[in-house]
Amino acid sequence: MKKLVLSLCLVASLLACKKDKTPGIQPIDVDVKLSYEIATYKLPIEKIIVKITNTHTNASQELATDTAGKVAFKSIPSGLYDIDAVVTISAIEYTRITGIPTENPVTFNASEKGKQIDATLNGVLDLRLIVGKSGDWLIKQIYYAGSDNTNGAVFRDQFLEFSNNTNQVLYADSLYFAQIYGRVSSVSANMNYTSTGQMDWSKSLNMDPGVNANSDYVYAKSLYMIPGTGKQYPVQPGASIIVAQTAINHKSPFTGNDGKVISVRNPELTIDLSTADFEAYYGDISGGKPFASDVDNPQVPNIEIIAPSGNDMILDANGRDGYVIFKVDRTQKVREWPQYPEPLKTAPSATAKKYFQIPIKHLIDGVEIQPNLPASRYPKKLNPGIDAGFTFVPAGNYSSQSVVRKTEKTVNGRRILKDTNNSSQDFDYLDRAQPRGFK
Repeated sequence: MKKLVLSLCLVASLLACKKDKTPGIQPIDVDVKLSYEIATYKLPIEKIIVKITNTHTNASQELATDTAGKVAFKSIPSGLYDIDAVVTISAIEYTRITGIPTENPVTFNASEKGKQIDATLNGVLDLRLIVGKSGDWLIKQIYYAGSDNTNGAVFRDQFLEFSNNTNQVLYADSLYFAQIYGRVSSVSANMNYTSTGQMDWSKSLNMDPGVNANSDYVYAKSLYMIPGTGKQYPVQPGASIIVAQTAINHKSPFTGNDGKVISVRNPELTIDLSTADFEAYYGDISGGKPFASDVDNPQVPNIEIIAPSGNDMILDANGRDGYVIFKVDRTQKVREWPQYPEPLKTAPSATAKKYFQIPIKHLIDGVEIQPNLPASRYPKKLNPGIDAGFTFVPAGNYSSQSVVRKTEKTVNGRRILKDTNNSSQDFDYLDRAQPRGFK
């Protein structure tokens, strides 16, 4: 009897919702149309799955496009939604259609994050399918959350992992990586924003008016480079390198650069990074003031710090950074690339921090991190051609969790990692960060 009453209440609730004519509250019909950014070729547009997800409830629906690339979602409750679509075209099919030889499948992503759906929504939502880059190097694991701030190592055990996803030896020498800067707080009256709510870099002081400042570039909060002579640091197919904030065993006590012993209460919450391939040491920066925990392991090479941020290579534990990797030829002088201050409405101070402008065309891979709670998320910093989605650790900051790229398949013992340029699809998480671990 109780089940019947509950069912009747649920039906009544749904009927009341459908009858509600209050603007912004009644369910909305949402039409979505996909098209390719490159319209030169007749690429497949039918039977592409479009997914719409309520960012508050995480409830989602999926529909396949018709022959015109359209889907129609019916009676969608008002709210904020992520809308995503992805299509992967086999190498043979892509070459047949375009005449462009390729050995790997080609993936296109379309994405609209944090879209407000309510009674004010008019017309069709047009989403562009943008081709992503298939990288030889991939960002494999990001341990940004850190471990417990009372019983663990807080943020000092953070690391990044980059993987060789090819069947050939690659060299880590001169591999650049950066934390991407953008809006990570509430709206400021003194900041210029785009229509998506992200910083409008085209309004930065002295920005070149002849460039597409927002669509063709990203901006580095910090910028680093793996050292080397060119072929000094080989990485075997399927192998990876670890870049540690501090390359020590964080489970054991150690002496900080201030002479005091640093230890953790629960070693199980943190990790051993003494065998990392590289570390970030801020003690050599002119005028720098490294944290006491930033000690130099002489057995581990130091990365080159081109644009420091703070007192160490701190990854935002709340998940508000994007990460990119790139390589360039000798014609590019990265240290001479333009730098710009935040796009403020008023003139920045003479000492305001400036951010390196990185051309998207040079990027190999990028991963967007967002906070674990939907209400705490911000407009994306990376466009769909770099990362159409985002990833996060479900337990949030100081949880010992890391995000890690999924294994797509194993060939002759070599793991090939998933790479659709959509980290919502490509990444999972490890309940305890594990250097060189897999999922």
